[in-house]
Amino acid sequence: MLSLQCKIMTNTKANTTISFCTFLTGMDDDTPNEAFADLNTRPLGGWGVAQIAAGTGLAVYAMWVGILQPGFRKVPLRLQVPYIPASKAQVNNVMTLLRGRKGGLVDLGSGDGRIVLEAHQHGFSPAVGYELNPWLVQLARFHAWRAGHHEKVSYRREDLWKVDLTKCKNITVFLAPSVLSLLQEKLQAELPEDALVVAGRFPFPDWTPCRIEGCGVDRAWAYSMEAQRQHTLKKTDESVATSSGPEK
Repeated sequence: MLSLQCKIMTNTKANTTISFCTFLTGMDDDTPNEAFADLNTRPLGGWGVAQIAAGTGLAVYAMWVGILQPGFRKVPLRLQVPYIPASKAQVNNVMTLLRGRKGGLVDLGSGDGRIVLEAHQHGFSPAVGYELNPWLVQLARFHAWRAGHHEKVSYRREDLWKVDLTKCKNITVFLAPSVLSLLQEKLQAELPEDALVVAGRFPFPDWTPCRIEGCGVDRAWAYSMEAQRQHTLKKTDESVATSSGPEK
């Protein structure tokens, strides 16, 4: 299995602090430690530091090209969302807001699939995640397989803007504010009246939540689709009344 290991170390002889990253492929746990210890005892000149810096840069670039970039290639810059795994507290807050709900659940931008997996374990069926990055889709499927639920949850590589949401009643999103401002239009146009939308990490900019759970970066917001449509309709009526002015 391929993984990336990074360490910050200080070379006492060279009086230099460096960041050292390596890709590990089936190596024993002691092997990298021995390598770091050996490196620490050697005097590092300018060329040595340059080599390590170049290796670190190549490792990071390889991760970007192989894992992150495939999901961004055809996505406009403002709609790109960096992969940041949800914390346990964030997942728990989302599940708390969904308590008492039944039926299926859709996670838009499902990342490594942890929300979908947790939703299934809380009784939501079917639980489906939509993610554009193929590497994250495979990672989500691996997590589901390891948990023994790979036949009970679904992860699909699809553009969330093309997903039909007309029959979805429970929706979760962990997306950037620039995306949420546009997504709210799609949700309001497609979701059924009794749908509930739960946003983690960032709230919808123009919506009024019916419930909030948690605090700080772990906060989650719940939005009733019925209440949101009524709120939007009220604002529209008030705007029309204001623009038309008093009758003469």
